[in-house]
Amino acid sequence: MRDLSPRERLEQRAEQAEAAFSRREIENLCKETAKEVLLGLARNPHLQERDLLRLLARKDLAHEVVRELAQHKEVRRNYSVQLALVRHPKTPRQVSVPLMKFLYIFDLLRVAQTPAVPTDIKMLAEETILKKMEGMPRGEKISLARRGTGRLAASLLVEPDLELIRAVLDNPSLTEGNLLKVLARDGLPPVIVEQVALHERWSHQYHLRLALIRNPLTPFSRVLAFLPDLAVTDLRDICLDHRMPESVRKYIKAHCAARLNKQRRIPPASV
Repeated sequence: MRDLSPRERLEQRAEQAEAAFSRREIENLCKETAKEVLLGLARNPHLQERDLLRLLARKDLAHEVVRELAQHKEVRRNYSVQLALVRHPKTPRQVSVPLMKFLYIFDLLRVAQTPAVPTDIKMLAEETILKKMEGMPRGEKISLARRGTGRLAASLLVEPDLELIRAVLDNPSLTEGNLLKVLARDGLPPVIVEQVALHERWSHQYHLRLALIRNPLTPFSRVLAFLPDLAVTDLRDICLDHRMPESVRKYIKAHCAARLNKQRRIPPASV
């Protein structure tokens, strides 16, 4: 009997993987690295939830293997496997997208926060959460405000709920860009602008200070506190915004004039 070629031995192992039945054999096959063997294993009808999860925890799987795993009968009836598939970086979009509508909000958040997940899938996960957010209980909104992505957290700044607002502003994923978009919205509840203006972290951001000064809802006491640290050229630009209250614009113009006069009076340093 002739010896099998390396290719034939690989095909034989793939066939064995597809027919394997014992737990020990299947568990050993889950450690395989050869794509052909893993493809055979992915077709094995005896795979259980733990086997599929173990395989999908591997980021080195080929696209073909992940695609084959997505066809396994266990996927249709197992939520954990569906979530693992959506979170896997090699899962085809045509598999991930239909599964996403069955995921719970905080599992969708896990998808959006998984670094290896493709950007378009992360964005779709966020969009799906935004669509489901309308009827979300207050407690879940506060939890999402604390743990969500910056975009999701910022989207919750729409109602005058002080606890919710503070949870959003303390979210470590929130960015200056997220808040600049919020401050540009019309019809914003005044308490949101007030809390941004008072927040220890955000009230010291230069561009946010400029946006807050422009916003007619910012308390005047906070506007006064911000003025000394802002460039006169930026303050002059702000005064061109006619949406600002006239009294505030006049005060800023007077402040700029006083600073410029003070600079003119300061004698040049002696050489």
